[in-house]
Amino acid sequence: MIVDPSETKPGNIYKLLIGSITPRPIAFVSTVSKDGINNLAPYSFFTGVSANPPVIGFSPMINMEGRLRDSRLNIEAFKEFVVNVVSEDIAEQMNATAVDVPPEVDEFELAGLTPLPCNVVKAPRVKEARISMECKLVQVVELGKEKLSGAFVMGEIVQFHIDDDIFDNYRIDPDKLNTVGRMGGVTYTRTTDRFDLPRPDLQEVMKTLL
Repeated sequence: MIVDPSETKPGNIYKLLIGSITPRPIAFVSTVSKDGINNLAPYSFFTGVSANPPVIGFSPMINMEGRLRDSRLNIEAFKEFVVNVVSEDIAEQMNATAVDVPPEVDEFELAGLTPLPCNVVKAPRVKEARISMECKLVQVVELGKEKLSGAFVMGEIVQFHIDDDIFDNYRIDPDKLNTVGRMGGVTYTRTTDRFDLPRPDLQEVMKTLL
């Protein structure tokens, strides 16, 4: 099967993307609006970008009504946001915030989650999340203005909040963090089934090439 995006409906391209790029980590993004309303929404187009400086990025897409997501509007207004990591025990609450409600709705209240004040940014973090990252906006790269077009939002992490019981010498215990990821459609995946695969040694690789 060959698919030419220029000859395919954006909705079908979206289905190809979410079915092919799997599993995807979830950025549970918290912001605050100009009216002081807390906003909380999940984004699975999410990745780490840099460690020095520490930068992460996610992509909020324009919805099917042609409206920008509240997360992006709030970030562009205040130049800051928080990314909370989704563990399995808050997956249901995260999913409750996936509905595109009006901006006057507080998604913390909608999902039954607890907002906690951050130390650097104005936006709250999720108390129930085992890791939260306070971010200052680096750049918003706009990729289009049509429905399902997106933007890549990059933020520099200015403070980590990490539960003590999952932290050991800057390593995170994956069993205790217990994250979930997105597959296609309404399907999620657990990260409990893992395997180790050591990176090849450069010298050994070079020996095989000589």
